[in-house]
Amino acid sequence: MCKFTLDMKKARYNIDIKNFLPHREPMLMATVTPYLDEDSVITHFEIKENCIFLNPDGYLSETGLLENAAQASTAIVGQRFFEDDDLEGIGNSIVGYISAIKKAHIHELPKVKELLVTKASLVSRYDTGSMSMCTVTSSTFRNDDLIVDCTFNFLIHEVK
Repeated sequence: MCKFTLDMKKARYNIDIKNFLPHREPMLMATVTPYLDEDSVITHFEIKENCIFLNPDGYLSETGLLENAAQASTAIVGQRFFEDDDLEGIGNSIVGYISAIKKAHIHELPKVKELLVTKASLVSRYDTGSMSMCTVTSSTFRNDDLIVDCTFNFLIHEVK
């Protein structure tokens, strides 16, 4: 008989994701996180007029959409480096890298003042002591319309 323990983190609600990402303005592309659990996340991002990823016509570029999806996605695995009661992100320092964009379908570009809702789900994960490699799928919506659908591979590790 095989026994194992499952170290599940509790769901977090309405956390300030910037406390858990190394990104800061103007690179911060996920600003509100109404929900985060062990396998999924939901983030919000309102496109501002000073966003560095706007194209000349006032639409968020493809690069900006992928950066938004990547930042939302890394929150799922990145949280493993923090204690459950650390809601300020002070207990650790991590860095994440996109090791591959396996799929990226951008259906439409959103414009300034529109709200993006990005939902990501963990597909697979391999953890070592101070590093995680993972695959995450992500979907970004404007209103209820799917505008981005992608799959990433990430490498996330602690910085001492």
